[in-house]
Amino acid sequence: MSRNQPKLKPPPRPFFSCGIFRNCTQSVLSPRTPPSSAAAFLQQPLPPPPPPPPLPPPTAAAAPLPSVAAPSSSSSSSSSSASHSFTQWRFPLQHSHHHNQPPPPDPESNRPPSADSASTLSIDLAEAFHASELHFSAGDSLHALRLLERSLATASPSPPAPPASPGVMAGVVTALKVTATARAAAKVLLAMLLAEGNRRVAVEAGAVAAAVEAVASAGSGATTVKERTLAALELLCTVEEGAEEVREHALAPAALAGSVEEMTGRGRECGIGILAAIYGGERAAEAPSVVAHAVVVALQGECSTRGRRKGAQLLRALKERSRLDLAAVRDDC
Repeated sequence: MSRNQPKLKPPPRPFFSCGIFRNCTQSVLSPRTPPSSAAAFLQQPLPPPPPPPPLPPPTAAAAPLPSVAAPSSSSSSSSSSASHSFTQWRFPLQHSHHHNQPPPPDPESNRPPSADSASTLSIDLAEAFHASELHFSAGDSLHALRLLERSLATASPSPPAPPASPGVMAGVVTALKVTATARAAAKVLLAMLLAEGNRRVAVEAGAVAAAVEAVASAGSGATTVKERTLAALELLCTVEEGAEEVREHALAPAALAGSVEEMTGRGRECGIGILAAIYGGERAAEAPSVVAHAVVVALQGECSTRGRRKGAQLLRALKERSRLDLAAVRDDC
């Protein structure tokens, strides 16, 4: 009996488990019930498709639905999606159409710039000169110097800056004579003299005498002030009247010679440049003996290439005018 009983084959596995072929997955097959044939299965009526979900009611703020691309080409759908994303990034989409009011202004954008943030702005030099002249007239020299420093540091080199007014230059020269404002005044004076149009204005405002006296009275701890003042004084010597005034100043030979001997770096270089400007060429005959001694000492120590070139030119001019006694210089050294 057991040998004649046919072996039952396992039912075939359903290939799909979707809503259309729901009968193939929900029917329970018994081991004693033979499986239905494919023809009988295909003859069974298909269940009706599920109704589509109801669409949400349209609102005023709802954006229009994007058009569905045809499923025939995947490249076209990806291209349209990329272009839509770029459009959203490049041109922000409007939010709701019923909001006609403009967005509230940013309070930070309407806030006037503070004094500290003014250093990042390009300040018009003409307005800065006018404002600083008012501060100098009111006795607020430090505020005027800070305004000039910011405006000169952020000024564009082109077009050329307008020359400073005599009132502004006079205020800077006066501040150079005061110990409390000498550091800021030396920095501003040097920055202003970089413009060639301001040099004659500075000479007429008495900048030469103020600079020579500042170098002569500067202590050992005022190296920065002394270097900037020497650099400004060298620029003043490019004007003929400025070089003549330095040459005739009583404190100039000793102050410049002491700076050349004692200082290093930029201060020594500027000191040699000033001596070469006022005692070079035919003026070498008027140079005192301390000038040759200071230049020889400077060239024996650390000196820049420009300082050595200027010093060699000055020593050559002194030798031609019989103002260089190398034996006396060696004895002094």
